[in-house]
Amino acid sequence: MESPMVKHSFLRNIFVRIFSFAVLILAARFAIIVTVRGGSCDSSDFCFFSENLNLTAPSHISDSGDSFSGKNWRRSVEYYASIFQDLIAEGSLSPNFKALCIDTPTGEDVLALKEIGVVDSVGIFKKPSPPLIVQGEGHRHPFPGDSFDFEFSGKGGLEDSPKPVEFATEICRTLRPGGFVAVHTATRDAYDFNSFLELFNCCELIRTREINGVDSSTVLEILMKKKRPEFKTLDSPPSGNSVNKCTVPGYKREIVKTAESLILEEPLKPWIALKRNLKNIKYLTSLVGISFKNKYVYVDIGARSYGSSIGSWFKKQYPKQNKTFEVYAIEADKTFHEEYRTKKGVTLLPYAAWVRNETLFFEITRDPSKKITMKGRGMGRINPVQTSSSHMGDKDKIQGFDFADWLKSVVTSKDFVVVKMDVEGTEFHLIPRLIQTGAICLIDELFLECHYNRWQRCCPGQRSAKFQKTYSECLDLFTSLRDIGVLVHQWW
Repeated sequence: MESPMVKHSFLRNIFVRIFSFAVLILAARFAIIVTVRGGSCDSSDFCFFSENLNLTAPSHISDSGDSFSGKNWRRSVEYYASIFQDLIAEGSLSPNFKALCIDTPTGEDVLALKEIGVVDSVGIFKKPSPPLIVQGEGHRHPFPGDSFDFEFSGKGGLEDSPKPVEFATEICRTLRPGGFVAVHTATRDAYDFNSFLELFNCCELIRTREINGVDSSTVLEILMKKKRPEFKTLDSPPSGNSVNKCTVPGYKREIVKTAESLILEEPLKPWIALKRNLKNIKYLTSLVGISFKNKYVYVDIGARSYGSSIGSWFKKQYPKQNKTFEVYAIEADKTFHEEYRTKKGVTLLPYAAWVRNETLFFEITRDPSKKITMKGRGMGRINPVQTSSSHMGDKDKIQGFDFADWLKSVVTSKDFVVVKMDVEGTEFHLIPRLIQTGAICLIDELFLECHYNRWQRCCPGQRSAKFQKTYSECLDLFTSLRDIGVLVHQWW
């Protein structure tokens, strides 16, 4: 009779053999899934390991309805594989290339490259998922210069980046001369497209084509090639007071043609014309995309109180495409300075926008129907010190600054700049200075109030003696700006 211990040992041996055989089967099954199917399990498959832990699905991807999990994730890999195969066929990608996929949270594009033979491929994202994705960001690559032969940015990468200039700069740094970069984007209009190209001054455009995206939306694929050193150009910004006339590019001139018509006849009641004209204004941001700009800037020259135009108009009505704007308020009248101390997000320049850096007199204009200047409603004009004795009225000595030089020191052509100018007649000095220095080309959209001897609201039948210009001269100023390609709107 067998002892209980012998029976127990026999059963244990059988159990160990069965368990070892099961483990062997599961290991073989897992190997097939990883090497043959790329790690994707069908609904009918039994996978010992979760999809969240295999090679093809980064650990931070869940299977709870995410569009890039399960079958959808695999479909995305196959989509990118077909895109990259097209690039191989046309010679801009090769199996022996070293490739980088930028800001890829799930790594489908990296795996697609590997599966079609570009084995030396890697992706970067702020949250790494080895071995496909290492830690890095679009505006900060963890690699030395000239590291890659090919770089790829999928839809939403560059256009959603908070630092598009740094994003493009890093591509220029890490892509070797002669290497290729392909970018998928939703850009459509000429303004947005040229803003995109301006980011990549290190590259030459090879081609563009419209394709269906992984989600069936239309995508613009832009292919560029990094210039070799002998084709690089030196961009030397002009010095502060130099003459640097600019030429507005053709695509901006085309936009001006779509702007609202100028009001050709002088309004009898200009204070009413503004409200009517506001309904007709075609804002630039309602016509084009501005995703590829470095920063967004609004400059209010002659800002007066915060609620005069910044709070009441720009903050509430101007279409900003969900962009955060840097706001500068330029106001010489001390009456309004205290208010701006409590306004966050607004930088006050308590000076007068002028054509030179010099001391000026700021003339406070009294309401013709009143004997005193109304607090909070003071409006004035500036005069150089040497000519101030010929003018009557209350005056404050203030500091004027060269607005054109200041603008060129604060923004570049890669920024989106909106300017509102209400300077009590000084526009006839400032506009020529902006054109002469080339600073006018830095302004994407200009809202200009032109001051002339208009009919007075207080005194029917009387014109203001404050300004000597006529409405016809103002109309000539607007027309000349539009003729050179500046998108300017009449302001009142």
